[in-house]
Amino acid sequence: MVLVVVALLGRLLPHPPNVTPLGAIALFGAAVLSSRWLAVLIPFTALYLSDLVLNNVVYAAYQESFTWAISAATYLGFAAIIGLGFLALRNRKLAPGRLALTAISASLLFFLITNFFSWYLDPFNLYPDNVAGLGASYLAALPFFFNSLLGDLFFVGVLFGAYQWYTRQQSVLAK
Repeated sequence: MVLVVVALLGRLLPHPPNVTPLGAIALFGAAVLSSRWLAVLIPFTALYLSDLVLNNVVYAAYQESFTWAISAATYLGFAAIIGLGFLALRNRKLAPGRLALTAISASLLFFLITNFFSWYLDPFNLYPDNVAGLGASYLAALPFFFNSLLGDLFFVGVLFGAYQWYTRQQSVLAK
């Protein structure tokens, strides 16, 4: 529940574009939570609840009525991050290098998926329907990628660092 609240606040409170704890929470859940269902449910619950608030409060002027809509590409991107977390982190030593490489990979994976669909489904015809258009779409999104990367690295460090500290404290108290 705490992770859902942290993710919600991370998306709803003012923040630089694409700098939220949601990617780190997705990796953390995949790595640490004993239940795979919870590892999937927590980030998607936070994502959906925050989407409801953002779409119907923050961006309400752009909607004709209450909307339950989601961005399938965003959800696919987070599903890929969770899958990456299961592959790279679950039942493995959570060394700083492994965590950093996984966070970088998660940012890149999310960037590639969401911007591919942004180009492919482009309702505003911003980019041509060819490889050059896809490249232009990725190029235009680079500032968001760097924000995501910095945010993911920061929040992975905070979340996994706090978890390591907590588990060490518990083992000290148990002795």
